[in-house]
Order: sequence, then C-alpha cells, then structure tokens
Amino acid sequence: MKLTQTVFEALDRFRIEIPSWGFANTGTRFGKFIQPAAATTTEEKFSDAGQVQALTGVCPTVALHVLWDLPNGLADVPEVEKLAAHYGVRPGSINPNLFQDQIYKYGSFANPDESIRREAARHAELCVEIAKRLNSRDISFWFTDGSNYPGTANIRERKHLFTEALKRVHRELAADQRMLVEYKPFEPAFYHTDIADWGMALLLARQAGPQAKVLVDTGHHYASQNIEQIVAWLLDENMLGGFHFNDRRYADDDLTLGSIDPYQVFRIFHEIRFYEWDAGKQADIAYMIDQSHNLKGKIEAMLQTVGMAQELFAKAALIDYKRLVRAQKNADLVAAESCLQDAFATDVRPAVWEWRESKGLPRNPLEAFRGSGYLERITEERAARNAAGISSYA
Repeated sequence: MKLTQTVFEALDRFRIEIPSWGFANTGTRFGKFIQPAAATTTEEKFSDAGQVQALTGVCPTVALHVLWDLPNGLADVPEVEKLAAHYGVRPGSINPNLFQDQIYKYGSFANPDESIRREAARHAELCVEIAKRLNSRDISFWFTDGSNYPGTANIRERKHLFTEALKRVHRELAADQRMLVEYKPFEPAFYHTDIADWGMALLLARQAGPQAKVLVDTGHHYASQNIEQIVAWLLDENMLGGFHFNDRRYADDDLTLGSIDPYQVFRIFHEIRFYEWDAGKQADIAYMIDQSHNLKGKIEAMLQTVGMAQELFAKAALIDYKRLVRAQKNADLVAAESCLQDAFATDVRPAVWEWRESKGLPRNPLEAFRGSGYLERITEERAARNAAGISSYA
C-alpha cells in the first residue's frame, strides 16, 4: 500500500512536454524515410499530440518550433490558439530556428557578419514575443554555431558575441518567462562548437541574466559521460531549467527514452529527487521530450517514451533517502548502492497501471492507441501528401 501511495504521489506531479516535430517526417543528413501517417501540418501535429495527452494524461503541452509551426510568426498565433483549444493541448516551450536558414551557414549569434547577427537577434526577439502571446514560459535555444577547421574562427570573440546576444534577448523576457540555453559537443560544427558543454551553457546563462537556465539534452553528451553528476551540479547552482529526454548509443541518437540505458535515466531522476528531499521543495524543471523517429511509428514511440519516463520517475520515488544518507555518512558502500538498486529493481508497473485507472485513463496507452483506429484513419488521410513530400517540416 505504501508503494502504491508513493507512486501515486510521484505521478500526480510529473508532467512531460512533447515536441511537435516528433510527429512530422524528419531525417538525418542522409535523407528521410517517409511515414504515411506522419503529420504534414501544424494542425495534424496538434491532433497527434492531443491523442498522446488523451491516452496518458501527463502531456498537456506541446513544444512548438517557430519556423515549422509558426512560419508567419505572430500572424499564426490565433490559429495556434484555436488548435490548442480544439485538441486539448496547450502551447509549451517556443523553439527558435537559428540554424536552418542559408544565412546561418557560418553561425547565428556568433556569425562574423554583423547584419546576420542582427537578423538572428530579431528572430530570437520575435520568438519571445510569440511566447508572450501564447502564454508560454520557456524559450528554448539551441545553436549550431561553431567552426569546422582550426584557425577559421576567433573562439574568444565568438564567446563575447554570444554573451551580448543572449543578454539582449534576456532583456525582452517577461517577468515570468525563462530562457533555456542548450549545449551540444559537436555536429554540425566538427572542430569547435560555441556552446559545447554544460559549463559553457552555465556561464553564458549566468551572464545573460537571472531568468536564464541550462537545458540538458540527455543525448548531447559523449559516451559514458556522467550526466547525473552534471544534473546534480546544476541543481546545486540553481541553474537547471529543463531536459530534452531521449536515449543514445553513441551521441544524440534520438532513441526512445530508456531503450539503451534506463538505469542512467533512473539515476538522473534520483539526483533530482535527492535534491528535492534535501531542499524540502520541488525543483522547477521542465521535463520535455526531443525525439523524432524515422523507423518507429511516431505516436507509438512517443507513448513508449512517456510510459518509460513515468516508470523510471516512480522507481526513483521509492528510494529511502534517510537510509541512503545514513549509509553515505557511514561510508557503507554496499548499503548505499543497494538503496538505488533496490528501488530500480522494483516492479512499479502494477502501481502505474492502477494510477492510470484511477484517472480514467487506459491501463496500457500503447495498446489502447493500437486499438483506437486513429492510426489507420490518419494514414488514409495523410498518405498521399506524405508520398508527395508535403510537410511543414522543411
């Protein structure tokens, strides 16, 4: 009974944002594998996101990409508001596009051309205004800026350019908004990346202003990197703003959460729960998914990730922190490690199923989706457009 109550309390507070682009045809630098049921319009993305929310009850917001979802900027805001009301999901984080336009070939905020830096700043400020109109708190920035060859860029100068640009955007934020600064060690800049790790993101966020935080994408790390230590440090510095959840075998593979290393995700949740237990308050963290699948069915993959996230979050809630702290202070390594291993080994699925039923949700969202007929319907409606290559994802 205590286990079930603990799981219920954990799941009652756990919400996950899903990405609009996760429902569209996307691909790698080598090309796309088209899915006949993929969303080809912003409305279809909202429809698919609404299905995930209806089946899980924990995904009330959808992350929006300005170029792909609001190509006309502020003019598209009324339509997005209508779609949100109709499909039962609210606009979530707003994601600028400072990497796809041809002018960003040599960077955005750190581009050597001042006119292009001004254009990047205008786009970022537009995204802040869109977020204000849609009542979205977080504007999530990811940059491809960097260089491919030694000696081709002044790394220190580019650091200063980023600092000034982020400060400028920060000044446009409303009092309740946040700027999330993401990092990535490589791709497409293969010699140096301007924001390559959590330390660089931390420094730039601090210099930008008090409403800037760091965004941790679980795929944006080298193999075997201790992501949970990064999480613990950012929590302690009050600088962890959110996550982009996925999994990877090497780096940034966009795999469904927990498909490679569920114990790592559990350890990340443990560090968050441990911080909250220690601090006596809930951490202000945006839990977001950043995945777009080319082989798995897009809605099915999203349901898999949401379900896995719930189970791992519930497992982390079972850790006995009084026992853990006692073992740590006594340097009882076996007892301390067992606190984590015992919680991770616990089968929380019956409690998760019971929680869903208590909310009027299907016990197995994936199974319910497969039996709903929704996939067959959208496949019939969208197949021709997908075959013709029509998509709002450019």
